[in-house]
Amino acid sequence: MTESPRRCLSVVVPCYNEQATITALLDRVVASPWVHEVVVVDDGSTDASRDLLAAYQHPLVRVHLQPRNMGKGAALRTGFGLVTGDYAVVQDADLEYTPDDYPLLLAPLEADQADVVYGSRFQSGAPHRVLYFWHTVGNRFLTLLSNMMTNLNLTDMETCYKAFRREVIQGITIEEDRFGFEPEVTAKVAALGCRIYEVGISYAGRTYDEGKKIGWRDGVRAVVCIVKYSPLGRRARR
Repeated sequence: MTESPRRCLSVVVPCYNEQATITALLDRVVASPWVHEVVVVDDGSTDASRDLLAAYQHPLVRVHLQPRNMGKGAALRTGFGLVTGDYAVVQDADLEYTPDDYPLLLAPLEADQADVVYGSRFQSGAPHRVLYFWHTVGNRFLTLLSNMMTNLNLTDMETCYKAFRREVIQGITIEEDRFGFEPEVTAKVAALGCRIYEVGISYAGRTYDEGKKIGWRDGVRAVVCIVKYSPLGRRARR
């Protein structure tokens, strides 16, 4: 008989104006046999997201309401402080990433091979929606720059799907309030000497008309964060 998966995963869901997808996303997350709890942090939504979250009743789901829109990094800072599972993963509320990939992310953690696992959109034979060329170029440039400053060899630093041992992520002070979280946390886990793995995942990206929020200013901030938080950048400033 196949052993049932262990409910060890805390899922942190930052949510801002995601009324079109938040209910379907939560249905898929709580259906995963790996999930121990779901911590939704609503980041000051002005659409019907908060009403939908208030109506969503499930024993695994807890909702925290930010007092105003503070950014994805601020929402994750709040969410990671509340988790209690062995591992924590970031799950955007827009269904670009599928909870079906949780077993891939958890395998190196459960085997005690990794402390942090990145889900790469560029290292997979799984289905991917074809969208913006220049976004891909930008992501690859930021990953290359991050790798140069951290001495890692990631293929997708900007991925949403990052899974951590709980003690690792709760031991990191997240300073960035917006999308600078991605390069910041990458630099900080590299500085800690964490064992980092990367696994290929599927990706169903969305367009700006469908609600995509990240823009070119966030790319500029990502460059600043790579230099600001990476071990090499800190040494250069000193």
